[in-house]
Amino acid sequence: MLEDCIGKRSTPVKNAVERGAVKKFAEAIGDDHPIFTDEETGRESRFGVNIAPPTFPRVFDYGTIPDLNLPEKGLIHGEQIYHYERPLRVGEDVYCHAEVKNYYERDGQSGRMAFLQIKRYGNDPAGELIFTEEQVVIITEAVRERMQA
Repeated sequence: MLEDCIGKRSTPVKNAVERGAVKKFAEAIGDDHPIFTDEETGRESRFGVNIAPPTFPRVFDYGTIPDLNLPEKGLIHGEQIYHYERPLRVGEDVYCHAEVKNYYERDGQSGRMAFLQIKRYGNDPAGELIFTEEQVVIITEAVRERMQA
């Protein structure tokens, strides 16, 4: 169904690691570590500035992958793995894009399930990789049927 999307990627989108957004995100996930929110702690840290929580890239815009039209409801979050070359620093810009790495289907107890593997990338303005995120989206048979209709 989505095999033709394998290898397609979005155009990079500029995102800012804003202090207020980092603070709200840290509060929302219940992580009150001062490295995320306290400016003095950030200045005194080995990074010289506050950093964002590891899952913060979830809020970034990764652009649109051509021909990948997923429904807004009914998808199952299967897996998500982050790998960092270095932390995200408050105040920096990050250029993000996504790529479809794989698509496959398997029979399950509730029918034919589809598995979509998407990899997301975050680079600094010089093009150096900061992080990657690998995500698996599970598409149930019922959702697959709606998508094909």
